[in-house]
Amino acid sequence: MQEYNLAIVLAVLLAAIICIIPAPFMIPYLTRLKIGQRIREDGPQSHLLKAGTPTMGGILIITAVMAATFILAGSSEKALAAVLLMLVFGGIGFWDDYIKVVLKRSLGLRAREKIGLQVLAGLLFGWLLVYHFGRGTAVLLPFAGGELDLGLMYIPFVMLVLIATANSVNLTDGLDGLAAGVTIFSAIAFGFLAGMTANHALAIFCGALAGACAGFLVFNYHPARVFMGDTGSMALGGALVAVAAMTRTELYLLIIGGVFVIEALSDIIQVISFQATRKRVFLMAPLHHHFELKGWAETKVVKSFWLLALIFMLMGMLVFYYTGMDVQ
Repeated sequence: MQEYNLAIVLAVLLAAIICIIPAPFMIPYLTRLKIGQRIREDGPQSHLLKAGTPTMGGILIITAVMAATFILAGSSEKALAAVLLMLVFGGIGFWDDYIKVVLKRSLGLRAREKIGLQVLAGLLFGWLLVYHFGRGTAVLLPFAGGELDLGLMYIPFVMLVLIATANSVNLTDGLDGLAAGVTIFSAIAFGFLAGMTANHALAIFCGALAGACAGFLVFNYHPARVFMGDTGSMALGGALVAVAAMTRTELYLLIIGGVFVIEALSDIIQVISFQATRKRVFLMAPLHHHFELKGWAETKVVKSFWLLALIFMLMGMLVFYYTGMDVQ
């Protein structure tokens, strides 16, 4: 057990270092290529100053997680599967970013193209879980304890979880350091769950994920010198779901990823309200923009959401400890 704990610490440090070292060279390179973020004109006016900030920095996170995982848990099929899913969703995000910032097609991938790729990836991952890893089709129930066997519905279920999580992380990535910081807390929680279920290689993967996000924050915290783009946010969503699915804790994403859930719900509520009544519930969605338009400083919003993520992290860990361990 001590050697696994040491490996997790090493994964955190190694991923952070691998993310930090190339960043000072990569950021100017992206700037020279004019791979800059486009800013919504209908958003907070302070964001207009961010126009042109290099994006697609999620490549740094993906590279760091992949390298640290290969070095410290490369013999584990589960860890490699988590890396693969992260790469696939990061690849979808990269394609979207490339179309938007390099080919200058403002909307990026068409919605049906993006969702179609996510559906295909999700179904294939679900099939891999059930028929290669023998994961079964049951999911653990938070609070109530026990498990629910979804049977034939499991593969479409995990596909929907993947799509929802990846796009929720993408929605959260709207302020400097917000998505990366929230993901650190989620990765720590799922690392705890992985360790408690004897999935030590996945705990190492989670350590690498947390370390890479921490390293990225050095350059992504306000004022950000680089954004992760869809490349990073989609990859983070895929990484979290990979661990949740292989530990049968998909429903714990609702607790541990509470900030992502709130951000997504605020967007859904806004759209439904406006379409039904032509009135908006929030000044702007997702929710972090609402607080900005209420006059909160960007750093205050980010730190408040980080605190909320910490609370959700502790809640998820406690719920699993008291109701999830009995069925392991």
